[in-house]
Amino acid sequence: MSLTAGIVGLPNVGKSTLFNAITQAGALSANYPFATIDPNVGIVEVPDHRLQKLTEMVNPKKTIPTSFEFTDIAGIVEGASKGEGLGNQFLSHIRQVDAICHVVRCFEDENITHVSGRVDPISDIETINLELILADLETIMKRYDKVAKLAKQKVKDAVFEFEILEKLKEAFENEQPARALEFTKEQEKYVKQLHLLTIKPILYVANVGEDELLDVDHNENVQKVKDYAANEGAEVIVVCAKVESEIAELEGEEKEEFLQELGIEESGLDQLIKASYNMLGLATYFTAGEQEVRAWTFRKGMTAPQTAGIIHTDFERGFIRAETVSYNDLVEAGSMAKARDLGKVRLEGKEYIVQDGDVIHFRFNV
Repeated sequence: MSLTAGIVGLPNVGKSTLFNAITQAGALSANYPFATIDPNVGIVEVPDHRLQKLTEMVNPKKTIPTSFEFTDIAGIVEGASKGEGLGNQFLSHIRQVDAICHVVRCFEDENITHVSGRVDPISDIETINLELILADLETIMKRYDKVAKLAKQKVKDAVFEFEILEKLKEAFENEQPARALEFTKEQEKYVKQLHLLTIKPILYVANVGEDELLDVDHNENVQKVKDYAANEGAEVIVVCAKVESEIAELEGEEKEEFLQELGIEESGLDQLIKASYNMLGLATYFTAGEQEVRAWTFRKGMTAPQTAGIIHTDFERGFIRAETVSYNDLVEAGSMAKARDLGKVRLEGKEYIVQDGDVIHFRFNV
């Protein structure tokens, strides 16, 4: 599924260093604002231990993980909504992504210039959030006056639309993002058409120094970010972009040994990829056979025919049944044959809602 998370932040917060570590794509990283101008896009594998276990069980000819897309967006500065810096260009790039990963500088380093001259994570967060809010306010005001006049004339559609625009306008003027508001399902359909920046789900990435990675609980800047995020119901991932760039160059046992030396179980990047994946309401199902074991991304809540269509439209069009077993049941049984003997393999129909970790063989006829 083609969904992407945009990595945003003020200049010199470690954003492009983090992106390079995620994708090893070599985006330009330099100690001056706007080192990244055009959005760099990178595809990453979604780390999933279940795929390795299924591979060991089935011994296929090949194993294919599912993937996720990150877009590195140039640093935003105060006044971006009015075109400051490369503001309009940055905002248009953010408009193209499905979720936002907001990198916040939580480390001190006199050798790396901060765009405002001091390290203040909350000020940084509020600077970017306000620019996105102001951009959204401009978006809705393009329709506000016209819709207000029609609403006064009791035009039904206009009354419905004006109620939403008024609610958004009040929130934006109070520096609240659109995602903080509650809408009915009908209202959500309309809001989606507005393509607002602040309706996108967000998580914060607290970038710390090397010497702070194992003691983040005593980092006051990280705590400030966590407190801010908690008020929004957002998640915080703590990383050291510099260390992550070193980890990204390692594979297999070397990577595991390095993580052990650092005293951490999972890299910050793996945490970020998983968190971004979950933030968008994505999950994974598997297909497993002699030819290949493969992970597939789907949106939570999708039916069996819809998830079959991710493989090929013919699978959805000619869907008959989904032969399904949960990952945990399959591993516990030890093999698909044993899982069948134990009655763990089910034949699911068109109404079945696929669950994360389902191992599925689709039956179809076209």
